[in-house]
Amino acid sequence: MVTELVLSVIALFGLALLVPLIMLATVFLGPRADNAAKHDPYESGIKRMIGLAEQKFSVKFYLLAILFLLFDIEIVFMYPWAVGLRELGWFGFIEMITFMLLLLTGLIYIIKKGVLNWREE
Repeated sequence: MVTELVLSVIALFGLALLVPLIMLATVFLGPRADNAAKHDPYESGIKRMIGLAEQKFSVKFYLLAILFLLFDIEIVFMYPWAVGLRELGWFGFIEMITFMLLLLTGLIYIIKKGVLNWREE
């Protein structure tokens, strides 16, 4: 039992050391592809940057990303519920309806506050 644990820890540390060493070896031993595109600001072919690099994004972009994550996590919670609905019975159904109503209330609040309104006022 202890021997297996020690061997697994040694294997884990060995793998943790081996992966960065392989990555470093590819940097030093890999091909040297130095061309003009590597020195451009973007390798995608964009020749001219629009705006400054220090230009700040509007807070609405971040808020929209957070809202997307919030409602995306809601879907993640719904998958296990859908799988175990028969075992949960009516209690599980009512709990999910309550959860959905709570999120719907938040969505209505967000719409009323104008968070999703992108027009400049």
